[in-house]
Amino acid sequence: MTTGLPNFFEYNLWANLRLLDACEQLTDEQLDATMIGTFGSVRETLMHLFASEEGYVRSFTGTTPTPPLKELTTFVGFDELRRRAELSGKALITISKERDLSQTFYLDGGTYECQAYIVAIQAINHGIDHRSQIATLLSQQGIELPALDAWGYNDSMY
Repeated sequence: MTTGLPNFFEYNLWANLRLLDACEQLTDEQLDATMIGTFGSVRETLMHLFASEEGYVRSFTGTTPTPPLKELTTFVGFDELRRRAELSGKALITISKERDLSQTFYLDGGTYECQAYIVAIQAINHGIDHRSQIATLLSQQGIELPALDAWGYNDSMY
């Protein structure tokens, strides 16, 4: 079996869906709590996380779902977030298998130049960072998320 970048994106999708499953059980008060050092509330962080994933996919494909999450100002709900997470997650898996990651991208209206593999790295890093922030927000409220790390992923496969 060949392993590589697609495995990272398979893990990322698994962790995102598991996070959504856990957060869906929270109260409005728990979802809206904030603290210094995190992006925002759980709801805001989830919207940002999946809006960004759509943006990473757009960098490769030039397309995004309509309307893009980044244009929405209210929480779309867990069913829609799960649908969006699956779309962007599966697209990133396919991209990591099929695209030339050495191609040069000109992002931010052409003002920022980087190779495609940088966008792939950012997508993975960004997901881990914000899942960790949500875990911090919840742990400060006495709520423990299921394992979202590589060990949890490994254990879920057996």
